[in-house]
Amino acid sequence: MTACWAKAKLALCLAAGHAALATGVSKEDPMPTVEENVYIARPPQEVFNFLSKGENIPVWDSSAVHAETVGTEPVAVGTRVKGASKVVGRKFDWTTEVIEFQPPTRFVSRSVEGKLEFTVTDVLEPEGDGTRLNFRIDAASGLGGVFGKLADRFVEQAQARTVRANLETLAELLTVHPEYGRDDS
Repeated sequence: MTACWAKAKLALCLAAGHAALATGVSKEDPMPTVEENVYIARPPQEVFNFLSKGENIPVWDSSAVHAETVGTEPVAVGTRVKGASKVVGRKFDWTTEVIEFQPPTRFVSRSVEGKLEFTVTDVLEPEGDGTRLNFRIDAASGLGGVFGKLADRFVEQAQARTVRANLETLAELLTVHPEYGRDDS
């Protein structure tokens, strides 16, 4: 069984598609994980362009208070994004670093600073005239010990709902705003 759990920031389901969430914990992989996928009615390159730009995170992720790219442009392995998120009512500062960058199919970031330990993986696949976005976030148990093991299940459920809603927002946003994701948008 896939280890699926929660700590997250994203989720999707709109007229063009829907998100699916798998949850659970396996003994082999006790790290909390949220996995979602959604159809976005845009080409993979345009979805990738939008997702890989740090400044766009708060546009579609309701838990992100702010985010900004630090350092090199264009985005590449080693690029960092500094930001803050609100998780279950608590604000956390974080910095992520791009550890895999394969346009337009794969984008992986890992937290390198902050109280929350997490890795976010976006895998984009062409599907019909659009893109299937497979989103995964792996987080340390108790969200890095911030909430503690006793709160894991509560945090998991709350964040799973947030992830689903955020991906719905992303899909709708990219459908309604065709200029997003084109070149430097």
